[in-house]
Amino acid sequence: MALGTGYEQQGCHLARALEVVGERWTLLILRDCFYGVRRFTDLREHLDISRAVLTDRLDTLVANGVLTREDSDGHPEYLLTETGRALWPTIFSLSKWGERHTSGPHPARLFSHAACDTDIDDVGHCHTCGEVPGPEDLVVRPGPGTNAMRRSDRVARALERPHRMLTPIDTASGPAGG
Repeated sequence: MALGTGYEQQGCHLARALEVVGERWTLLILRDCFYGVRRFTDLREHLDISRAVLTDRLDTLVANGVLTREDSDGHPEYLLTETGRALWPTIFSLSKWGERHTSGPHPARLFSHAACDTDIDDVGHCHTCGEVPGPEDLVVRPGPGTNAMRRSDRVARALERPHRMLTPIDTASGPAGG
């Protein structure tokens, strides 16, 4: 039986949300945008995604107000809107679900509250401040352990160092530690 192409017959908001963010690759694109990846070429290189698929996903996210496309020195950059930033709890929760219920030869990413340098818990709570900081108030870094899936692209190298979420990632730097 062939799969349908949409959720038109589903009368619920989850179906509407899946029409925007439910396609393969979309949540990984958004994850990278939260990490500060803004350029098409960096997204493409880091995700190993085809140009056509990335273009389609980005066009959908822009058309639905999740991202904006802006010109920066002749290069398109994609930035999260408030609508896009509202997806952070979902992306964080799904990532934590993956840590608990799947496995892989790579460490988890750790998130700390920038204001007090305290790691947040699995529901995003900072026990030092009692807050649930938004993504703009978080620093992401690799967790302990060996990464058997270590990548060498510019974004992966930049994410080997602690990085303030939503700030543009510096892909011009060399790998951490040399």
